[in-house]
Amino acid sequence: MSQALYRKWRPARFDQVVGQEHVTSTLKNAVAAGRLGHAYLFSGPRGTGKTTIARLVAKAANCQDEDLTQRPCDTCPPCLAVNDGRYLDLIEIDAASNTGVDDIRDLREKINFAPSEGRFKVYIIDEVHMLSTAAFNALLKTLEEPPSHAIFILATTEEHKVPLTIKSRCQQFSFRLLTGQEITGRIRWLADKEGFTLEEAAVAMIAQHASGSIRDAESLLDQLVAGPGDQITLERARMVLGTASNETVSTLTDALFAGDGPKGLSIIHEALGTGTDARQFSRQMVSYMRHLLLIATAGHELPIDLTADQQAIMNRQARAANRAFLIDAVKRFNTAAHIPTGSWQPQLPLELAFIELLPTSPDPVSSDSRIAPPVERQNKPNLVKATDPIGQSEATVSEPEESGAVVDSTTAALLDSIKSYWPELRERVAKRDSNLPALLASSKPLATEGAILVLGFDYPILKEKFERKKEAKEIVAAELSELLQSPITVRTVVTEQYVPPVTQESIDIDDFSALAQELGGVVHNQ
Repeated sequence: MSQALYRKWRPARFDQVVGQEHVTSTLKNAVAAGRLGHAYLFSGPRGTGKTTIARLVAKAANCQDEDLTQRPCDTCPPCLAVNDGRYLDLIEIDAASNTGVDDIRDLREKINFAPSEGRFKVYIIDEVHMLSTAAFNALLKTLEEPPSHAIFILATTEEHKVPLTIKSRCQQFSFRLLTGQEITGRIRWLADKEGFTLEEAAVAMIAQHASGSIRDAESLLDQLVAGPGDQITLERARMVLGTASNETVSTLTDALFAGDGPKGLSIIHEALGTGTDARQFSRQMVSYMRHLLLIATAGHELPIDLTADQQAIMNRQARAANRAFLIDAVKRFNTAAHIPTGSWQPQLPLELAFIELLPTSPDPVSSDSRIAPPVERQNKPNLVKATDPIGQSEATVSEPEESGAVVDSTTAALLDSIKSYWPELRERVAKRDSNLPALLASSKPLATEGAILVLGFDYPILKEKFERKKEAKEIVAAELSELLQSPITVRTVVTEQYVPPVTQESIDIDDFSALAQELGGVVHNQ
């Protein structure tokens, strides 16, 4: 059975490790000086080389090459035994499967025995943060004062879960994510060794998909290779990885900025119909929106591995985009990307993220992208209401009823004030509920009915989501009342189903006066 690429081509010497020079150089110097420590803690993201370098330390500690600077030599019996996984003095423990205190006690009992073959027994405890509290306590004394022939190397992806008492007894090394350039260089090297060719666009896609993990990149490459002499094209990479094209992502972003819901949903469905994975599409949108946000914030081009045309498109979008909108977009698509695909509608999180981000104003990338511009109103006389024409023939001027059935200029001014306070309102409610601003971004103030704000949502599902959220209306009403220095309540509607109340423009005073005179004349004749 053939080996996976990441196992077959695992670095055999320190100088073959890609991207962790700050770790390898320090360890090489320690080996050359004969001053290897008794305990190390390697922390960092998955697939960045922690276990690989731990094994290199084990090889170097027992290497038989007389030149210390050449250790590990990768040719002596201990080095070859480690490569083949048959070196008795290298003990690898999976802390995720051996979490209990009894496992550590068993380790403590055996550690005092002398090495079977080499000078040192090397214990590699992977995912050490999974150990129980009792297991950590049992390890403390041995880790602080181990036998002279023992070396401990602890590896973890969640360094914050390792107790400080353990950290203080170890030399700590933090591993970093690899750059796109480092990963693409490694992919090309592997392709050359294995005898297959890749399109440059496919190499870039694999590097982008790996997200800084060299092991993920090698596993993805292994997934794409059919055999020696194979040619890996961009089309095959997209099909196997379930990735949308850069053009699809940028086009969907344009549709989002334009507030074009039908076009955006059409782009999503077309991409999913051609084999794109919904979660992967969400991840691509997160990456794309993040790059736009960084460009918009930095004010200049960033060193992103894109073609000149793609860079030009992103620069154009970044210059026009509202940073608050981009932040919302990153959060929404990131949430969609983390929802498991076990749903009977796996595309739903992606669709909802897009719909919830649709701006409610015609200008979605302006500084107030979510706020409909105030409507200018002509100053007109107050409404008049005729009294009973039989008892009195004159029309008298009256105020609108408190029910809000009729709107006057004061109500219009209140609505304009609410719109002007809307950005500040979203900032205020964010302090009380971090999820509310995203929901408010999907709504807009439609009208006021007396002291009631009518809040419109473009889609029923968004309205229901807002109403289901505990105390959402109360929070918005309370903050808005404080801003306006006047009590106000909130009513939610679906925008297209809302029927506005009668406005002052609906009835003209001259027409009403003529009607009143006509009615008075009819009464007089009778």
